[in-house]
Amino acid sequence: MLRLTASLVAIAWFATVCPADEKKVPLQTEFPREVLAGTPPNVLARLYPDLEPPLEKAPELLVPEGTKNVAVGKKVTSSESDPIIGKLEFVTDGNKEGTEETYVELSPGLQWVQIDLEKPVRIYAVYVWHFFREARGYEDVIVQVADDEQFTKNVQTIFNNDTDASAKLGIGKDRPYIETYLGKLIDAKGVTGRYVRLYSRRNTANSLNHYVEVEVFAKPAN
Repeated sequence: MLRLTASLVAIAWFATVCPADEKKVPLQTEFPREVLAGTPPNVLARLYPDLEPPLEKAPELLVPEGTKNVAVGKKVTSSESDPIIGKLEFVTDGNKEGTEETYVELSPGLQWVQIDLEKPVRIYAVYVWHFFREARGYEDVIVQVADDEQFTKNVQTIFNNDTDASAKLGIGKDRPYIETYLGKLIDAKGVTGRYVRLYSRRNTANSLNHYVEVEVFAKPAN
């Protein structure tokens, strides 16, 4: 009886998040110019045996019709209020070229940037561009969604490749990956929240943390 009840709850949840009559369309975004130099991917593969293969084309994801990037122009805060390079608003300004005038650089150690979407929304995907003008990977990449800016209410993790839980946010099961102009597409599976927080600790080229752009594809929660 318990198993049947759990199944019914799961079905009801799926129907709420993904109504059967809701039309699905391919998620679309614009990509910056292709740039890839520096550390060869095979070197990164030796560092991370479980490294995700580099993308050869843009990933595909179906989302409900009407889903759009709700992060553009939204307020960005961070664990570091005074970045080493750039401005926090670069994270949501729509410029993905990755030049020095378009990315923000944060200090070594575990750092985060946070986007206030201004109201609760149902999130279907998050697209992330760290620094991609050379082949590198970022460590302890974690993406969470919450209802409050302190991240104490309805906290949901939608990506985590911190396999040793050094960030103290749980053991991640996602794979490390190589930064490219295609960014990292994260399937958020329709979670609901107002704030999106993205963590990283360092990268394979140096001890710093970088963000070029973050997009949050969502629809109104109600």
